[in-house]
Amino acid sequence: MSVMKDSREATMIGRRSDGTTIRRPLSPHLQVYDMLQMTSAISISHRVTGMIWTVGVVVMSWWLIAAASGASAFATAQWFLGSFLGVLFLMGLTAAAWFHTLAGIRHLAWDAGWGYDIPTTYRTGRAVLVGTAVLTALTWLMLLISW
Repeated sequence: MSVMKDSREATMIGRRSDGTTIRRPLSPHLQVYDMLQMTSAISISHRVTGMIWTVGVVVMSWWLIAAASGASAFATAQWFLGSFLGVLFLMGLTAAAWFHTLAGIRHLAWDAGWGYDIPTTYRTGRAVLVGTAVLTALTWLMLLISW
């Protein structure tokens, strides 16, 4: 009869190079994180906006290929991007771009060793959120004025 209380326990046992057994720690997963905590929410959102950026690059590639393919293909791409859904997509992509950029700058500061204390972490997290809203609004205001 096994004395293991959890089947995952078998994967936590390992051996050092000298042959002695050790217990490996379990890595935390999403269920251990508090999703309303600023640090977790910003970190997960940074990853999600990176994926949104990937979708934006695909759409931009489609637009460029359509422009090179001819007037009919370009008109179709322009029609979609100029539609209500297309403009909403572009606004969301703009917000994702600003968020990902600002959160990336925050990560660069962490890589330099600055901003690890809890008050600074929360202050920079709020700055990323406010900066995203302000820069997205300014970007679209400038686009609408120049249109």
